[in-house]
Amino acid sequence: MNKFGIEVPVKHLPELDPGFLPLGKFYTAFLRDAHQPLHLAVERAGGEISVYHTFIHGTPEREEADRYFVDRIIKTLLWTKGGFKVYISGSRNMSEAMKQIYCPGGAREFDADFMAKVYERPFEVVHCEHLPVEKNSPQAVGRHLSGCRIGFDAGGSDRKVSAVIDGEPVFSEEVVWYPKTTADPEYHYEGIVSALKSAAEHLPRVDAVGVSSAGVYVKNRTMVASLFLQVPPDAFEAKVKDIYIRAIHDTFGDIPYAVANDGDVSALAGAMSLEENNILGIAMGTSEAVGYVDENGNITGWLNELAFSPVDGSDTAMVDEWSGDIGCGVKYFSQDAVIKLAPAAGINLSADLSPAQKLKEVQKLMETPGSPAEKIYRSIGVYLAHSLALYHHFYGFKHVLLLGRVMSGRGGDLILDTCKSVLKDEYPAIARQINPTLPDEKARRVGQSVAAASLPELN
Repeated sequence: MNKFGIEVPVKHLPELDPGFLPLGKFYTAFLRDAHQPLHLAVERAGGEISVYHTFIHGTPEREEADRYFVDRIIKTLLWTKGGFKVYISGSRNMSEAMKQIYCPGGAREFDADFMAKVYERPFEVVHCEHLPVEKNSPQAVGRHLSGCRIGFDAGGSDRKVSAVIDGEPVFSEEVVWYPKTTADPEYHYEGIVSALKSAAEHLPRVDAVGVSSAGVYVKNRTMVASLFLQVPPDAFEAKVKDIYIRAIHDTFGDIPYAVANDGDVSALAGAMSLEENNILGIAMGTSEAVGYVDENGNITGWLNELAFSPVDGSDTAMVDEWSGDIGCGVKYFSQDAVIKLAPAAGINLSADLSPAQKLKEVQKLMETPGSPAEKIYRSIGVYLAHSLALYHHFYGFKHVLLLGRVMSGRGGDLILDTCKSVLKDEYPAIARQINPTLPDEKARRVGQSVAAASLPELN
């Protein structure tokens, strides 16, 4: 029973976090006796619309639960699909309530402000009698292997670049850099150009450049990205929004290029490696990076920032420092999850260690069978099973590719095994539909670089 008096039956809970309340399970319980239709839509760039139909109770006794439910659904739609405008039909009272939440000073001020920056439009919630019609424009991106190409992958701790000829990498280089702690955008620009020139030295010519980068990109432009966290707003606007476009043009002139979110490129790499489509890629590292390739092998243009999408309905869920919200994916599927659960497993990690170093300490413990660290990875496996069932509701994917430092070694195997076991027992219908997997050696060796290099189509 939760604070709304709604009974939520759950068979499997994380042993180190028994207060975890799978949000998908809460939704199912909430909807059992909710019969008043409510219709939602979110609008993003290019007039694209995603529509969602559901129900609320519409009674005074369930008013608080109704507001909580609609807030969580809207937040999920925003961080999965993206949008600067929310349409609500079916309840004017609910429309007014959401306007007070998604506004300056409201509980979801961060979300509204973030979306306004991404789409360069004021964020708004509007009531309407009839929703706009669903409109999506998925694009066939990548899988172009012919020619001499460069694939650049900009990560938070290192940058990788590869020279690729007709789909085969002939050179790869990985360089440590510090983009998240550097305020001068010239540092980032020079690092990008240096990587491009390094790869070009190993090609007879450069036909195209593909970029995989953490952050949100619209029409190859940087809208929001943690890589440039310290860059002042005026410098970001002047020198970062078009940083990849400038770097490529300044180095090679007018050649084809494409810039995509690293999560989408990871999913594309998985699709190319597995020779399958309808893939959700989840990289558990510094944060939770997600990408999606649809059933036709296309990238959808959705936001896929599931680090900020809620998965836990518990009142005591951990706060995400950036958004100020609780129960969001970043605290369940990243190194933060490992660090969060360590004390409950009886593992004390020095405060002097960086988050990455703390993860390495736990991974060292996992080398010993029977280590208390196993409880951490089993708990994450339970989180993952419940959350994949929730994600499946919004995506309908068939394959799940699990990547990132958290999924490496014995810990990753234990997460996957636990996840599959819980899915089979608690969500048998979904377990028969989806296939969570780790990347094979081919994907690990060349997948990301080749996928990034394959993004642009030659003229």
